[in-house]
Amino acid sequence: MIHVFKYKTNNYIYDVGSGSLHCCDDKTYDYLARFLGGDVDISYLTESDVASIKGDIASLEKEGLLNAPEVTTYPVKSNEVKALCIHICHDCNLRCRYCFADEGAYHSAREFMSVETAKKAIDFLIENSGNRKILEADFFGGEPLMCLDTIKEVVAYAREQGEKHGKKFLFTTTTNALLLDDDAIDFFNREMENVVLSIDGRREVHDAIRKTVNGRGSFDIVLPKIKKFVKSRGNKSYYVRGTFTAKNLDFADDVVFLAEQGFDSISMEPVVTDIPDLQIREEHLPLIKAEYERLCDMYLEKYKKGEGFNFFHFNIDLEGGPCLSKRVSACGAGNEYFSVVPNGDIYPCHQFAGDPAYKMGNVFEGRLNPEIRSTFASSCLFTRKNCESCFAKFICSGGCSANNYHFTGDIQTPYGITCEMMKKRAECAMHVLAVKKGITQ
Repeated sequence: MIHVFKYKTNNYIYDVGSGSLHCCDDKTYDYLARFLGGDVDISYLTESDVASIKGDIASLEKEGLLNAPEVTTYPVKSNEVKALCIHICHDCNLRCRYCFADEGAYHSAREFMSVETAKKAIDFLIENSGNRKILEADFFGGEPLMCLDTIKEVVAYAREQGEKHGKKFLFTTTTNALLLDDDAIDFFNREMENVVLSIDGRREVHDAIRKTVNGRGSFDIVLPKIKKFVKSRGNKSYYVRGTFTAKNLDFADDVVFLAEQGFDSISMEPVVTDIPDLQIREEHLPLIKAEYERLCDMYLEKYKKGEGFNFFHFNIDLEGGPCLSKRVSACGAGNEYFSVVPNGDIYPCHQFAGDPAYKMGNVFEGRLNPEIRSTFASSCLFTRKNCESCFAKFICSGGCSANNYHFTGDIQTPYGITCEMMKKRAECAMHVLAVKKGITQ
C-alpha cells in the first residue's frame, strides 16, 4: 500500500510495506493520486511524462521501496508480565474537569493503597515475569505524591526483591506537581526512570480546567515547581504532558508556550471525555488538522533557529523505531501489562480500572482471569476493524483498546475521531522527518 499526501508545497509518497518516505514532483503526485482513486486531472501529462513516472516507480519497486509487501503474520505474544501500573492512591488534590478517573476516585471511594498491597503487587509482578530481567512499575493515581512515603518504601522493597530474583526495576510516575518539593525531586531524580508532569499550557487554559479542591487555578503553583524539577533533572527522562479540549483548539500556542518555559520534552494529547463543552467532536476535526499543521510550522521554525524541542507526536522513525512485531502487537495491556488498584484488584490498564466487566483478579490471589487475558492476548493490529486499508496502521497499532472500548463499545473497533487526528499527526511527523533529513522539494 502507498499513501500520497501534500504538505503545503511538498508532495510525499509513503510506502506502508517498507516504511519508505519519498518526495516527488507535482506530475508524479497527480499520477499516483489518480491511480489511487483520487479525482485528479492528469490529462495534461504527456506520454513522455507517464513513461518517466512509470520508470521511477519501477526502480523504487525493484529496490523494495515502493509497493513493498506488508507483514501479515500474527504476533506470538509472551505470557510473561513485564509491567504494572500501581494505583498508589485513588484520591487527588486537584479537581480537573476532564479527568477520566473521576477526579482521582475512579467512581468509587477515595482511598490509598497500603504498603502491604503495594508490596504484594511487586511480588505478583516478579512471580509472573518468567525469564524477563527488566521489569517496569509505574506509580499512578489520583496523585501519587500524596503517598510519597509509601512509594519510597515500595521502591526499596522492589530493589531488594529484584536483586534476590535477578530482576532490574525501572520506575516511572505521573504527577500534577502540586506537592513537588525538594524531597520529592531528590527521590524522583534518584529512583525514577521517567517522570510525567501534567500542565496544560498557558495560564488561562490550564486554570480553566485544572483547579484545586477549593476551586482555584493551580498554574502559579505548579509551573515554578516543574521548572525547578526539570532544571535538576540532568539527562534523565521526563516530559510535560498537556491536554487540549474543545475550549483550546489553538493548542499549538500551548505547546510553544511550554517549550518557551525551557521544557524540551512535551506531549499534548486530545481530551478523552464525553463532557459536552470539552469533548472533541467530528466538527472540530478540520480545525484540529489545521492546528497540527500550524504547530508543525512553528515547531520547524524553532528547530531551524536552534531552539528545537522533542514533541511526542512529531517523533517518527520510519527506518528504525519500534520493531514491526511490536507495532503489530500494540501496547500489551491485559496480557503483559496490568493495572492494580488500591485494594489489589487487577485490570487490563488504568483506563479500565473500576469496570467490573474487566476485573481480572487480585494480587493476593495471584491469578488472572484467563478469558479476559485471552481476549487481550489475541488482540493485535490484524484484529482491529477498519485498519487494514489505513496508511497509519503500523504507526498507531490500531488505537488504544480502552479508548476504543469506551467510545465504540469494542476494543477492536477504533474510535474514528482519534483515527483522523492520528493520521494528520503522522503526515506532519513525516514532513518534519523530511525537513530534518533535507529531502523536501
